[in-house]
Parts: sequence; structure tokens; C-alpha cells
Amino acid sequence: MFGVSSFFRNFAAMKTAVDIFTRLGERLAAFGADEVSKKAIEQAQHENGWFTPDDMKYSVEAIREEMLDAGKLQTWLSRYDCSRSRHADVAIIMAGNIPLVGFYDLLCVITAGHKARVKPSNKDRVLMSYIIELLRDIEPEIPVFDYDRRHVDAVIATGSDNANRYFKAEYAGIPSLLRGNRHSVAVLSGHETAKQIEGLKSDIFRYSGLGCRNVSLIFVPRGYDFRLPEAEASAKYRNNYLQNRAVLAMTGRTFEDHGSCVTVESDEFPTALSQINIVRYDNIGEVEEWLHRHDDELQCVVSETIGHSRRVDFGRAQRPGLDDCPDDKDVMEFLLDL
Repeated sequence: MFGVSSFFRNFAAMKTAVDIFTRLGERLAAFGADEVSKKAIEQAQHENGWFTPDDMKYSVEAIREEMLDAGKLQTWLSRYDCSRSRHADVAIIMAGNIPLVGFYDLLCVITAGHKARVKPSNKDRVLMSYIIELLRDIEPEIPVFDYDRRHVDAVIATGSDNANRYFKAEYAGIPSLLRGNRHSVAVLSGHETAKQIEGLKSDIFRYSGLGCRNVSLIFVPRGYDFRLPEAEASAKYRNNYLQNRAVLAMTGRTFEDHGSCVTVESDEFPTALSQINIVRYDNIGEVEEWLHRHDDELQCVVSETIGHSRRVDFGRAQRPGLDDCPDDKDVMEFLLDL
């Protein structure tokens, strides 16, 4: 199962992972400008109406800058002993809520020296196929293959909590890294700059709020007259906002209308994309205690006023780097321990 086959000896002779992914970054510099990528964008939007061209371009640019820079890749990989790799077949069951959300797992599997058995979400099949074809053009021997349940030594799977229960049963008995629903919050001090609030707007609305790193609950000091700036929204998001606003009005719920979303005072995560919940606090200790109680539900915390292991700056929630491990679980350590 884990033997060093001739295939992996050939893999070892390939270009290094840094070379491959740096060249991928160079190729992606033209994303949205050349005819092939334009066609990919058009097809991806046709198959998933939530994917806007702007969001797809943003996702690719964020990946280029944060994950495909040679210096960042070298620094990141220097923290791991990749000689520990035992060359497994690793299934990657990808989500499709935002463009290329499964890319980080693919990068990790390849750089850890494993064979990737990829199962893209139907919602993000076009863009992931586009990336994989670029990788194969850069390095024909790259070990990326279609998913095949018969050839799986380990699995990384991302989906809803319901899907997670299925994953646990389907892959019982083999090493697995399974992810379910997560949410992100922001903690304000009341002294944020206009630039920071603008960044928060991106943290909330980018990808129509569909990502686990999208802020959906905000802590604000009591007495702070906080109001979100209006944001441009996709047609699908705006329909969701109009419907949610109507339901809140009909049911008598108290809310504030911000033109592109509504805010409701509650310390629970909202279920509607276009609803942002607000929690007013008297002292930061209250927030720290809440974060501690809900830690296994959190993906990241946007703030400059509180410390947290997954804290990010305003405007950075949708630009995770190589060290921003999903669900706070180190993917490379999981892969190198196989």
C-alpha cells in the first residue's frame, strides 16, 4: 500500500514542488485575460450561478499571492520533514461553495509526496479541472488522478455536517481529515479606521457570504453605533437578502436594513446568507469566553483588538496563507504522519 513504487521514484525526479507551483502562479497571472481562462470563467459561471467573474478572479489572485510565491512556499515547506512521506494514495473530496476552495488540499498532497485522487464538487468542477490541466502541462508526471474508491489509503474530505457523517462511515478504518460546517466572526473595538471597515465589508460579502471564512457574526462594544457600508451583491445574493428581509418583517423580528444585508442582535450564527448577527459586549472578557465556548465552530476571527490562534486582520479573511490551516488542523502534518 505504502511501498516506494517505480512511479514515485519517477515522481521524485520531477521538478520540485516549489518549481511546479511557482510556475503555476506564473501561468495564472493571465487568468481572466487569455481566451482559455475566459472560457473557463464563462463555463464555471454557467454551471454555478453563485460564481461571479470578479469572485473567480479574486480567488485565483489570492491563491497566486498567498500560496504560489516561491519564497513563501520555501519558507512554509522548510518547517516540515517531507522525507517522512510514505507515498500514499490520498483522496481529496472537495467542497464547491467558493471558487477553488479545494486547492490548498491539492497543493499539500502533492508537496507531501503523495498521489492525489481528486473528486471535485460539481459546483466547482470547471475551475479545478482548469488548474489540474495547467499542472499537468507544467509537469506531465504530476501524480494527480481522478477519484477511485478502490485506491484510497487516506482521505481529506470537506462538506456539510451531514456530509461529514457520511464521510465518517464511508472512510472508517483509514486515516481521515474530515471537515464540516464552520463560521467566522469579527471583534470590533469601536476605534476601527474607515479602511478597516472597508476590509470587513470584503470579509463579509466576498463570495456572496458562502465561505466558512465569511464573517457572519460581529461583536461590537455596547454604545458603538456600528453600521455596515452598503456592498454590491450578486443577483442571487440580493434575492436572498430581499426574501430574508421580508420574512423578518412578516414575523415581527427586529432588524436593521443595511441596503445589501440585514443585521439582527443575536449571539447565534445566522442561517441566512444575507443576515449578519450583532453581539454587544461590555468587556472583552465576555467575548473571550464566548470564543472559547464556540472554538470548535470557528474558522477565523477578524480583529485587531483580541488575540486568537486563528485571528486575521481586517480584509484578510478571504486571503488565507499557507499557514492558515482549515479548522486549525495542520494538513501537512496529517499527510506526513500517514
